[in-house]
Amino acid sequence: MKWDEYAQWGKHIADWGQTYHSTLGDRPVRAQTAPGDIAAQLPSTPPEVGEDMAAILKDFDDIIMPGMTHWQHPRFFAYFPANATPPSMLAEQLVNTVAAQCMLWQTSPAATEVEGLMVDWLRQALGLADGMTGVIQDSASSATLSAMLTMRERATGFTGNREGLSDKGHLRVYCSTEVHSSIDRACWVAGIGQNNLVKIPTQGPRFAMDPAALDAAIKADIAAGHAPAGVIAITGGTGVGACDDLGAVLAVAQAHDLYTHLDAAWAGSAMICPEFHAEFWQGVDGYDSIVFNPHKWLGAQFDCSVQFLRDVTPQLNTLKIEPEYLKTTGDAVTNYSEWTIPLGRRFRALKIWFLLRSYGLEDLRGRIRNHVVWAEEVCEAIRAMNGFEISSEPILSLFTFRAPGDDAAQQRLVDAINDDGRIYLTQGSHKGRKVIRFQVGQFDTTQDDVKMAATVIAEIWEAMT
Repeated sequence: MKWDEYAQWGKHIADWGQTYHSTLGDRPVRAQTAPGDIAAQLPSTPPEVGEDMAAILKDFDDIIMPGMTHWQHPRFFAYFPANATPPSMLAEQLVNTVAAQCMLWQTSPAATEVEGLMVDWLRQALGLADGMTGVIQDSASSATLSAMLTMRERATGFTGNREGLSDKGHLRVYCSTEVHSSIDRACWVAGIGQNNLVKIPTQGPRFAMDPAALDAAIKADIAAGHAPAGVIAITGGTGVGACDDLGAVLAVAQAHDLYTHLDAAWAGSAMICPEFHAEFWQGVDGYDSIVFNPHKWLGAQFDCSVQFLRDVTPQLNTLKIEPEYLKTTGDAVTNYSEWTIPLGRRFRALKIWFLLRSYGLEDLRGRIRNHVVWAEEVCEAIRAMNGFEISSEPILSLFTFRAPGDDAAQQRLVDAINDDGRIYLTQGSHKGRKVIRFQVGQFDTTQDDVKMAATVIAEIWEAMT
């Protein structure tokens, strides 16, 4: 492809994108294809000669698009949307065009310096303490793994990377039963092992980790000769929105000199609203590591996850490796590849810069506040339906419910809703029962879109019964 053709097709795709987003509400939210449908329409061998872009884009429309679930759909109420605002999409186009590998300061000084500033802008927006720094990761999973590795190295006197873990005893990490599965996976990858991830029971309306049980578990492990390494807390668990008492958990961890990590992947964005701090954010400044995803509720194009660090030194001592060809001479600079697991780095900070400048914090706060109120309104509408039960009350914009019947009935309802296509929900598990999750977080959803969900749920349940 010549560069003049690139410009032509780039304009075509921009126009296609505008049409796509303006008509999303007319499409089924979830892909309506069966397994294998898409692959069956594609050649089984690669082409020997190049094809015209017009033909490629026609196949994209005809073959690929029917198999796409529309994450930017205004009635996407499943998972937590990976939002993509127009400014962040434009920033990504620039990043893709420049195509820089921003692993070191010298390989793109602007990328490094904008990243430092954007992390600090977000620190201020979330009300975190002065002096806290951080880095942009691809996802909360990577940030959590970085924290888990740091816990491991700190507990072994920073000898695990060099000597291995075979003679280090049983390193133990503590969290609640409500944590995301990425915590379990981080334990696997870090070599700590699933059996050494100690899950503490929860209590209260926010399903918070029991601090007394946490303290007892740590003391029991010490008595048994194990090596406690760290504690992971949550603000906004994925299942039902569980939120730990951050101050109480932190006090226990600090009493035992344990490294702490806070997973606030989706709910952290809501902390740009000061009114949520008293209930969800007290004690946050004492955590060694905190992660939240601007690519969820704030609207930054996926992937974009920020890990804040109270002191970067332990993570640098865990992850930094500096062969001669990566050394930077001259004045001291920050090389963010030393703070993360991958060496290669994209210019993710640009989309945050575009996003925050385009909307401003007040606009973003307004959207989040609306989502919280609208979720509560849908919750009340479902509560009023005959035989329906609210299985977990709204925490920010997330709640769960059950229709009349057993677990199989819940799955039948979820499947029927998603086959209908007007809205998209997911099932979950809470207190040993299957539940139906509902969350509001799509960037451009409206009150009418959200209210429609209750209507669809009632209609489909009536048709099923």
